[in-house]
Amino acid sequence: MDILLIITFIISAGLIVYHHVGYPLFLRWYANRHPLETLKHETRGFKSQQTDRTLPSVTILVPAYNEQEWIAQKIRNLASLDYPKKQLNIRIVCDGCSDNTVQIAEEVIQEAICADTHFEIVDCSNNRGKVAVINEQMLTTTSDITAISDVSALISVDALVLMAQHFKNQSIGVVNAKYCLLSNTDEAEGHYWNYQNAIKYRETTLGSTLGSHGALYFFRTHLYQPIAANTINDDFIIPMQIVKAGFLAHYEPNMIAVELEPTTQGNDFKRRLRISAGNMQQLIFLFALLNPKFKGVAFAFFSGKGLRLMTPYLLIACWGTSLMLVSNPIFDLLFVAQSAMYSVAALGYYLPSLRKITVIKLLTYVVAGHTANLIGGLRYLLGFHNKTWTKVSR
Repeated sequence: MDILLIITFIISAGLIVYHHVGYPLFLRWYANRHPLETLKHETRGFKSQQTDRTLPSVTILVPAYNEQEWIAQKIRNLASLDYPKKQLNIRIVCDGCSDNTVQIAEEVIQEAICADTHFEIVDCSNNRGKVAVINEQMLTTTSDITAISDVSALISVDALVLMAQHFKNQSIGVVNAKYCLLSNTDEAEGHYWNYQNAIKYRETTLGSTLGSHGALYFFRTHLYQPIAANTINDDFIIPMQIVKAGFLAHYEPNMIAVELEPTTQGNDFKRRLRISAGNMQQLIFLFALLNPKFKGVAFAFFSGKGLRLMTPYLLIACWGTSLMLVSNPIFDLLFVAQSAMYSVAALGYYLPSLRKITVIKLLTYVVAGHTANLIGGLRYLLGFHNKTWTKVSR
């Protein structure tokens, strides 16, 4: 029995270390030896050029639900994008908003800055959810390229020019932006997204970026496949269905999407619960991507998304086996160390003043993330997940 417990501990601990350390180190090593081709820097300078006629037509779809705080800034930002206006259509879809989102949007598009840009404000009477909005709007989208972007994210002015360069490669079906936070109040979250951006770049060198961020991503319109009504992480399922169909998803580090909405601890945990439920769902929906025929994508999907879902259970296995082996001095020490780590993280979560200490802040953020991962995954498996679009602040 002790041998079985020891083997369980070693395998669980090994997978945890591989996911958090081994896999990122391998990605760094591989990406350094297989760097992505750097795009030639091109700018229009907001001037019409002969080459404009070769650029793809683009529809930017912005689903909005009770976004009165950010909608004006979003519209002005979209109107400022450097791209031929004749080839750009922007559709703001207000999904049964109960605040002043629609009124503000209709007022802002009358401003001079928006005069040359084609905006559509779609006012839906009922709140049906983001997935329903996207599925419906894609039925009438005929542009070459579709972009989906969150209201609370501002886009770099040259984002569309960079996008167009990527799509010259006919094998590319999805292009992803770099996600950044405007507010630096949560240092741990800032480090997390810097880490995630590095991972996305390096995953691309293996074949394709895994998933997208709802702040901004592009895909070829004709490759869109309607997604299930109960889809949680639409910004993962949509691009990965395109990858599953045999196309590549690329990451562009110079295409920036800046998040305006600051994070609060309570809402952040709710958001992570929902994302974690979506992670469980997407692993089930896209299980076929683990097939070795997908090569680097299959490897990254298992090493990244798959093991992320497994990590809470692996952590529990490590703690449980250590408890059952406390008669062994080594496992006695390991049990105390793990218990201390979780205790400190719990104190950091419930006593915010302790998070002034960097180590406690990072530990709290990581443990809270795995806790949300555990609860969110189980909620999905047990059928307790939210199927409607409820706005959750970051």
